[in-house]
Amino acid sequence: MKRYIVAVALTAATVLPSLSSAERQDVETTKNELVARNELPAQSFRDYLKLFKPRKTPEPIEMSYTKAWLDQQPKATGDEHFRCLAEALYFEARGESIRGQFAVAEVILNRVSSARFPNSLCGVINQGTGKKYQCQFTYTCDGKKEVIHEKRAYERVSKVARAAIDGVADEMTAGATHYHTKAVRPSWSRVYKETARIGVHIFYRHNYRTASN
Repeated sequence: MKRYIVAVALTAATVLPSLSSAERQDVETTKNELVARNELPAQSFRDYLKLFKPRKTPEPIEMSYTKAWLDQQPKATGDEHFRCLAEALYFEARGESIRGQFAVAEVILNRVSSARFPNSLCGVINQGTGKKYQCQFTYTCDGKKEVIHEKRAYERVSKVARAAIDGVADEMTAGATHYHTKAVRPSWSRVYKETARIGVHIFYRHNYRTASN
């Protein structure tokens, strides 16, 4: 029996450094109680050894346009430009697929890279706001107050915004700087080059190229 106790003590000495301070305290308390009683029934011994079983660290999921990948990402944070992009994705594309949300984010980033648009995320998103028929994104001039009611949806698009800014996603719109839903057909869509169809949106590029392509 004493040999079991010695084995337990040696196991604890080896594994305890990998546990948190609270966990180490719990293990030490249990060990001391068993040693003091000088007894360690077989089942208790097996249960005790389970305390030292290494914890499995979840394997990171390879980047993919899925909720599983997005949910694994840490809470997204950033400066005002990150917040501008997250807000734009919420009001423009929260009902889209994750791939579609990344595509909309890409368009906004392509505009930032173009000399024909403001050179910041907030500048691009708020361009023309307050001017009749000149706003670039409908939600900025529809007369409605921008209130985020769907917190879960906002959390997800925030992660999309963060990943897009960090350059995690591959290019998917071939340099598009414009898009519209399939429900409408603006006049410029007959002039600009169509580059992609993703979800409910059709993407276009003017006959100039952005700095990134």
